[in-house]
Amino acid sequence: MKTTFSTAYLECALWSSNDESNEQGGNPMDANYDESDLSDECREQMEKDCAEFQESNRELLEASGQSDEQSGHDFWLTRCGHGAGFWDRGLGDIGRKLTDACKPYGNVDLYIGDDGKIYSI
Repeated sequence: MKTTFSTAYLECALWSSNDESNEQGGNPMDANYDESDLSDECREQMEKDCAEFQESNRELLEASGQSDEQSGHDFWLTRCGHGAGFWDRGLGDIGRKLTDACKPYGNVDLYIGDDGKIYSI
């Protein structure tokens, strides 16, 4: 189910992923792709992960004082090991707990399939 949290998560995923269209890594996906380019499987998995993370960490997310938009963005960044995320927002123990809660979800890499749709591994 699409929410503010999952929309921000998807936007961050496209912004921080490259399309690998050339030897230098290509362009950020959000330069040429948007949410409508996600494969059904990729979109469903992303929305499922977001819903599960929100449900499992509802109290921490509320206590953080962050917007759903910022938290969705931080869920992507943190789970994928980018240089910012929950741990980097001045949230103290709450930030550490949210960071730890991301670890079981692991990293996600996006790629463009032969059909021009975005998939995840």
